[in-house]
Amino acid sequence: MAPGKLVDAEPCSVPDSHLLEQISDDVDLVNIMKAKIDKSGSQAPHLNKEKDKSNFRQYDKACERVKEFYREQHEKQTVAYNIEARRQFQSKVRARMTVWEAIEKLDTLIDESDPDISLSQIHHLLQSAEAIRHDGKPRWMQLVGLIHDLGKLLFFFGAQGQWDVVGDTFPVGCAFDERIIYPETFANNPDSTHEVYSTKFGIYKPNCGMYNVMLSWGHDEYLYNVVKTQSTLPEEALAMIRYHSCYPWHTEGAYKELMNEHDHQMLKAVQEFNPYDLYSKSDKIPNIEDLKVCLPLFELWRTTIFAPCSNY
Repeated sequence: MAPGKLVDAEPCSVPDSHLLEQISDDVDLVNIMKAKIDKSGSQAPHLNKEKDKSNFRQYDKACERVKEFYREQHEKQTVAYNIEARRQFQSKVRARMTVWEAIEKLDTLIDESDPDISLSQIHHLLQSAEAIRHDGKPRWMQLVGLIHDLGKLLFFFGAQGQWDVVGDTFPVGCAFDERIIYPETFANNPDSTHEVYSTKFGIYKPNCGMYNVMLSWGHDEYLYNVVKTQSTLPEEALAMIRYHSCYPWHTEGAYKELMNEHDHQMLKAVQEFNPYDLYSKSDKIPNIEDLKVCLPLFELWRTTIFAPCSNY
């Protein structure tokens, strides 16, 4: 069943935003449960010392909620929907704000029912940035940690639901890979039987490069499209933003046939960033005033305006 026509949406209520964050946290939990942990801890030593990655509470209800979420997402993320979502993105200006204003807006997203973390989005972003800073990573990477989830603002400005904001991302326009989480839930997606979209390469050419691949629409794609023309962040930073939810690619090894030589370098960057997103959540509250030292980072890379721009 294809999604309905995109329409302008009223800002979502606080309870709905809590539900979105609950699903987002459950998705992270399932990814943690599935992850192949690097036992050496070489990628994120600070995180491995401070918290046992497997120490998150694992419960069956999270898996049940996540599967129902992906059933809807996988049914509705069609080529037709993704083209229309990008058309809407290019044609409207939903909001203009500084990065810090965007972070404060996102701070209204908090999951009150999640037993693993009771902090808001602003704390997760600050925790990610602080973990990256603690490990001596470049300042631009600290900024990525601070802004990487700002695309969730899409939920307040025109999203159809949770399915087109959060969750793992994947290419559309070619066969859905079996390494995507819950691959059986693509059965009701019309693209799964399309004469072109259901083939191995679909609308793409071998080794066309991930830059040329249309990924399922959500908060990663939204922010990537904003930042790539409104900042001077390096390409590794843009890759971290765009692909950090593309688990079939950066964790499961899918879609290598679409990669070009340059993508291998970008893949390493995304894999370096991923632990700071997935494993930095904790109930330890960072000092927001102290961490406002990150503010000069916005000016350094001119990431000052949050508003839509074009292309995917």
